[in-house]
Amino acid sequence: MNLIIDVGNTFVKFAVYNQNKLKEKVVGKLDDFENMLSDIFNSDLNYIDKAIVSSVGKLKSTSINALKKRVPVIELSHNIKLPFKNLYATPTTLGVDRIALVSASVEQFPDHNVLVIDAGTCITYDFINTKNEYLGGAISPGIRLRYRTLNNLTANLPLLDTEMPQDILGDSTQNSIHSGVVFGVLKEIDGVIDEYVKKYSDLTVILTGGDTKFLSNQLKNSIFANSNFLLEGLNFILEYNSQ
Repeated sequence: MNLIIDVGNTFVKFAVYNQNKLKEKVVGKLDDFENMLSDIFNSDLNYIDKAIVSSVGKLKSTSINALKKRVPVIELSHNIKLPFKNLYATPTTLGVDRIALVSASVEQFPDHNVLVIDAGTCITYDFINTKNEYLGGAISPGIRLRYRTLNNLTANLPLLDTEMPQDILGDSTQNSIHSGVVFGVLKEIDGVIDEYVKKYSDLTVILTGGDTKFLSNQLKNSIFANSNFLLEGLNFILEYNSQ
């Protein structure tokens, strides 16, 4: 079995895969990394052969060493063997999360034009063509980041919880914020998809990330929603580098 670890700035996801089947997924705070790791290896899912770590946050050396004492570990970076041709102009700056997402698209939609949209703290757009070439994409602020920015950079606008507005026309300050943030994100995503479709009519679109459930039913374009897409990509990279 494979242990997949996705480390963010505050939270960490642990997933156990048996071949391509997800057996368990646990999410916790980064500070609890070693305790969560011990819980997994002390559970009935302790038959783990190898692991991969993807970290966009700062994983302590003590944490990674604790993992390496238990199983062979691959740390994801642009230096390892990847299942696609990276044509990004600055390949060493391509985030490991984006590498994992593109890898998942290669495995699940081979020989397709694929746009992967990851709606999390940031909204990332990543495109790979039918020739297995990664061409790049875009990065913009995510939903929560937009709410926080309006609160942090203004004197009087409140910080609100995410809420689907009832109307494009906000009849109060709070409703205006919800309309601006949520409809702004939805129109952005649909607009980006429309631009890609103009160039690639046979486009496959994947929506993933923390806001997948909130956004998926509101978009006008046809998409595949998969909140575990990044984890599946990491699992594929681990297998790809174990051959």
